[in-house]
Amino acid sequence: MKIVANNYKANEVFKMIREYTGKTQKDFGESINRTKTAIQYYEYGQRNFDFELLLEIAKKENLNIIIESKK
Repeated sequence: MKIVANNYKANEVFKMIREYTGKTQKDFGESINRTKTAIQYYEYGQRNFDFELLLEIAKKENLNIIIESKK
């Protein structure tokens, strides 16, 4: 899966990552020590998550985060 994050809102990227893992909101939350409600807030854009959380998810789910300049 490759996501060009510039094309989406942060909450949409978060949801895509969770769906890619095949986990429910509850299971995903448990894997990163968050509640199902927190996951819902992140996915609906009602709460912001920080880059540290994104890095934690990437490590746990064996994902790469690549930042590159536009050509």
